[in-house]
Amino acid sequence: MKDLAGKVAVVTGAASGIGFAMAERFARAGMRLALADVERRALDEAAARLAALGAPVLALPTDVADAGAMDALGARVLERYGAVHVVCNNAGVAGGGPTWELGTADWEFVLRPNLWGVIHGVRVFTRHLVAQNEGHIVNTASLAGLISVPGLAPYNVSKHAVVTLSETLHAELRGAGSRVGVSVLCPGFVRTRIFESERHRPSGWTPRAEDAEVAKQRQALLDGVLRSAMAPEQVAERVEDAIRNERFYILTHAGSAALVEQRLRAILEGANPPLPQPLSFAGPGTPAGD
Repeated sequence: MKDLAGKVAVVTGAASGIGFAMAERFARAGMRLALADVERRALDEAAARLAALGAPVLALPTDVADAGAMDALGARVLERYGAVHVVCNNAGVAGGGPTWELGTADWEFVLRPNLWGVIHGVRVFTRHLVAQNEGHIVNTASLAGLISVPGLAPYNVSKHAVVTLSETLHAELRGAGSRVGVSVLCPGFVRTRIFESERHRPSGWTPRAEDAEVAKQRQALLDGVLRSAMAPEQVAERVEDAIRNERFYILTHAGSAALVEQRLRAILEGANPPLPQPLSFAGPGTPAGD
């Protein structure tokens, strides 16, 4: 899709971080916007900022893990704009801990938005893109969808699943002769609030108990990494380029390819899996955000 002006973009998780940065990028490209997020106040603020750029904006509070809510989102977008062209299934949370200590709630908290949110986005919107034989889907995975970092099992599982879902969809569309494009976004550390995801945990879903000192050390590490992490705007720039040039894999950080190659080499050689650390998400040569 070379020409974005006047087209319709749907972005989930649009109130902040990568989602907002993508929506802002699309607004500046002259697109009409449909924004979805579970945080109503933040979504309203984001919508106001984007409307101030002159973009038509439809903002709908949406739990992407809820099938009915996503059906309603699709219906409202088509009612308002009559079409949809770019769909960014971006909403997600982070969570983890030692795998053997995780409870069902820990897994559901991450898998519902990260995986089911993408599944619903693909389910609701792809048929419309296929019918008009035009459009592009961007599914937000992570570098954690291409390597496996200890301590993040639910997150890793959700993101690996998004990668294979995207690859399967891409192959099916190509096999059907469709002009609809697909990209999977696999960023490393980006300066967002994803590690504050506990604010989205439903009432009654008690988080895993964590030693206070361990939690303090972990937060100090994350704070240091995120201060030098990539800015969301840099990620959004790469997303727009991938849409315009029909590129499937979007690797945002300079060290990502080497980490993926290390994993694939171990598979091909029958070696044990490499042991990447959480800081792998930053990646060698990661550009600092502005």
